Amino acid sequence: MVVERILLRAEDLLNMPDDGFRYELVKGELVQMTPAGGQHGTVAGRLLTFLGHFILTHQLGEVMAAETGYKLVNDPDTVRAPDISFISKDRLPAGPAPEGYWPFAPDLAVEVVSPGDTSQEVQAKVSEYLSAGTRLVWVVYPKTRNVVEYLPGGEAHVLSEDDWLDGRDVVPGFRCRIRDLF
Repeated sequence: MVVERILLRAEDLLNMPDDGFRYELVKGELVQMTPAGGQHGTVAGRLLTFLGHFILTHQLGEVMAAETGYKLVNDPDTVRAPDISFISKDRLPAGPAPEGYWPFAPDLAVEVVSPGDTSQEVQAKVSEYLSAGTRLVWVVYPKTRNVVEYLPGGEAHVLSEDDWLDGRDVVPGFRCRIRDLF
């Protein structure tokens, strides 16, 4: 007996009834996301506040909170929702934001690691973002109080709480002491 897997599309994910869970779509397969804990929410909230204020004050584009989906790959579809993301004003289409998922990768994707996240899951997300065109990925580790910065081409930098998080040319002028996230 041959069992055929049915792959979902981004539209299927978008039209799913709300069952109280958060999902992403990876190569057409539904992945349920575990709700984040308090530490995760606090760290993500602080970084979103710092980054969002800077981006809005300098009119650099739009910053998005968790659950904002990006369609990174087509056929089979992959839709990821980073904890924080940014799209520069040069890449924003005219008019309102789409009701569905953004049809491209963000310029900046931020993932705050939760205790249940595996290193393989985190690395898969980083790879998907960068492959889809994301120019900067920050992975924040609340437990060890550090951030790993990923750039296209495989370059990665581990930053400790005494270092500064820098927006580079993606969010020009943004700087935040990493210890202030914790």
